Amino acid sequence: MIFENTGLDGIKADLAFMDEVAEKVGFVRWQWEYYRATYDYKIEDKSTNSEYFVRINTRAVEGKLEKPSTVLQIEAVYMGKATFPHGLEYESPIPSSIMGIATKKLQQFKAALEA
Repeated sequence: MIFENTGLDGIKADLAFMDEVAEKVGFVRWQWEYYRATYDYKIEDKSTNSEYFVRINTRAVEGKLEKPSTVLQIEAVYMGKATFPHGLEYESPIPSSIMGIATKKLQQFKAALEA
Protein backbone atom coordinates (compact mmCIF):
# COMPACT_ATOMS: atom_id res chain seq x y z
CA MET A 1 0.00 0.00 0.00
CA ILE A 2 1.36 3.40 -0.96
CA PHE A 3 0.68 6.30 1.38
CA GLU A 4 -0.60 9.38 -0.40
CA ASN A 5 -0.43 12.95 0.91
CA THR A 6 2.04 12.34 3.74
CA GLY A 7 3.89 15.52 2.89
CA LEU A 8 7.13 13.53 2.89
CA ASP A 9 7.52 12.97 -0.87
CA GLY A 10 10.30 15.17 -2.22
CA ILE A 11 11.74 16.26 1.15
CA LYS A 12 15.54 16.39 1.08
CA ALA A 13 17.97 16.00 3.97
CA ASP A 14 21.54 14.88 4.41
CA LEU A 15 22.18 11.27 5.38
CA ALA A 16 23.42 12.09 8.89
CA PHE A 17 20.27 14.11 9.70
CA MET A 18 17.93 11.58 8.08
CA ASP A 19 19.52 8.80 10.16
CA GLU A 20 19.21 10.93 13.32
CA VAL A 21 15.53 11.70 12.69
CA ALA A 22 14.78 8.08 11.82
CA GLU A 23 16.36 6.79 15.01
CA LYS A 24 14.59 9.43 17.11
CA VAL A 25 11.13 8.31 15.94
CA GLY A 26 11.84 4.58 15.79
CA PHE A 27 12.71 3.94 12.14
CA VAL A 28 15.78 1.93 11.11
CA ARG A 29 17.80 2.40 7.93
CA TRP A 30 17.45 -1.13 6.65
CA GLN A 31 18.14 -1.76 2.99
CA TRP A 32 20.72 0.45 1.42
CA GLU A 33 23.18 0.66 -1.42
CA TYR A 34 25.26 3.48 -2.85
CA TYR A 35 22.36 5.54 -4.17
CA ARG A 36 19.29 4.30 -2.32
CA ALA A 37 18.16 3.65 1.26
CA THR A 38 14.96 2.65 2.99
CA TYR A 39 13.89 3.49 6.51
CA ASP A 40 11.56 0.96 8.11
CA TYR A 41 9.26 1.01 11.13
CA LYS A 42 7.91 -2.32 12.38
CA ILE A 43 4.39 -2.60 13.79
CA GLU A 44 3.25 -5.84 15.41
CA ASP A 45 -0.39 -6.91 15.43
CA LYS A 46 -0.51 -9.21 18.44
CA SER A 47 -4.12 -10.22 17.79
CA THR A 48 -3.18 -11.90 14.50
CA ASN A 49 0.52 -12.46 15.19
CA SER A 50 1.33 -10.40 12.07
CA GLU A 51 4.03 -7.85 11.39
CA TYR A 52 3.73 -4.78 9.19
CA PHE A 53 6.45 -2.43 8.02
CA VAL A 54 6.13 1.22 7.14
CA ARG A 55 8.88 1.92 4.60
CA ILE A 56 10.24 5.30 3.55
CA ASN A 57 12.12 5.00 0.27
CA THR A 58 14.91 7.52 -0.40
CA ARG A 59 17.38 8.15 -3.21
CA ALA A 60 20.71 9.99 -3.10
CA VAL A 61 20.50 13.15 -5.18
CA GLU A 62 23.99 14.40 -4.20
CA GLY A 63 26.82 12.02 -3.29
CA LYS A 64 26.83 8.37 -2.25
CA LEU A 65 25.60 6.79 0.96
CA GLU A 66 29.15 6.35 2.22
CA LYS A 67 29.27 10.00 3.32
CA PRO A 68 27.16 11.67 6.04
CA SER A 69 26.82 14.77 3.82
CA THR A 70 25.07 12.83 1.05
CA VAL A 71 21.70 14.43 0.27
CA LEU A 72 18.74 12.06 0.21
CA GLN A 73 15.33 12.76 -1.24
CA ILE A 74 12.25 10.89 -0.08
CA GLU A 75 10.60 9.22 -3.07
CA ALA A 76 7.73 7.17 -1.70
CA VAL A 77 6.18 5.92 1.51
CA TYR A 78 4.49 2.55 1.62
CA MET A 79 3.45 -0.28 3.93
CA GLY A 80 3.50 -4.03 3.64
CA LYS A 81 2.77 -7.13 5.62
CA ALA A 82 5.74 -9.34 6.45
CA THR A 83 5.74 -12.75 4.77
CA PHE A 84 7.65 -15.92 5.57
CA PRO A 85 10.55 -16.43 5.24
CA HIS A 86 11.24 -12.81 4.31
CA GLY A 87 9.73 -10.06 2.26
CA LEU A 88 6.77 -7.73 2.25
CA GLU A 89 3.41 -8.21 0.62
CA TYR A 90 1.71 -4.96 -0.38
CA GLU A 91 -1.76 -6.10 -1.44
CA SER A 92 -3.22 -7.38 1.86
CA PRO A 93 -5.71 -5.17 3.67
CA ILE A 94 -4.19 -3.41 6.67
CA PRO A 95 -6.20 -3.17 9.91
CA SER A 96 -7.30 0.35 10.86
CA SER A 97 -5.48 0.15 14.21
CA ILE A 98 -2.20 -0.54 12.37
CA MET A 99 -2.92 2.26 9.89
CA GLY A 100 -3.46 4.65 12.80
CA ILE A 101 -0.07 3.79 14.29
CA ALA A 102 1.62 4.10 10.89
CA THR A 103 0.05 7.49 10.17
CA LYS A 104 1.11 8.83 13.57
CA LYS A 105 4.71 7.64 13.05
CA LEU A 106 4.86 9.26 9.62
CA GLN A 107 3.60 12.54 11.09
CA GLN A 108 6.31 12.33 13.77
CA PHE A 109 8.95 11.65 11.11
CA LYS A 110 7.83 14.65 9.05
CA ALA A 111 7.69 16.95 12.09
CA ALA A 112 11.20 15.92 13.16
CA LEU A 113 12.57 16.51 9.65
CA GLU A 114 11.05 19.98 9.56
CA ALA A 115 12.15 20.97 13.08
